[in-house]
Amino acid sequence: MSDQRAEVLSKRRVYSGKLLKIDVDHLRLPGGNETVLETIRHPGAAAVLPVHDDGSVTLIYQYRHAVGRTIIEIPAGKIDPGETPEACALREVEEEVGWRAGRLDALGAIYTTPGFTDETIWLYLGRDLVETAIARDADEVIEVARLPFADALAMVGDGRIQDAKSVAAILHTANHPDFRRFRSA
Repeated sequence: MSDQRAEVLSKRRVYSGKLLKIDVDHLRLPGGNETVLETIRHPGAAAVLPVHDDGSVTLIYQYRHAVGRTIIEIPAGKIDPGETPEACALREVEEEVGWRAGRLDALGAIYTTPGFTDETIWLYLGRDLVETAIARDADEVIEVARLPFADALAMVGDGRIQDAKSVAAILHTANHPDFRRFRSA
């Protein structure tokens, strides 16, 4: 299928906050129909699955107000202005879990919910880890857990990990040639 684009007939910014912007766009779709769509604009994010030399991984239990509970995730954060996804990934893994990654392997990027936001999250494996200090943001409520990769994979399979970026990174890692041996305990 060809890469089709909508014609933007008008655009109105209805909200601009510290993290998100919301636009209301009047569009002519590729098929010719006109519609009005709301789009959340996001600066992008980076996420890291820290993998230790023994094949264990570090995950976080983080309170997320939007879903009203603590969920299991990989370390991640918003890309700051002028920051590359790689720099963001390195910063976030160190700040949130206290590990400096000596090496990042790109796993690709995902669109989180392309029906209403342009948010893209770049996914990485963090390797050659060195322990450092945790320096979380004041609004982060996080507990760190280190567990065998096979357990993380099982948590995806049984639904305990529901966070999309974490599911994607863990499944990508399960198929990574260096980590296939850690799929089962």
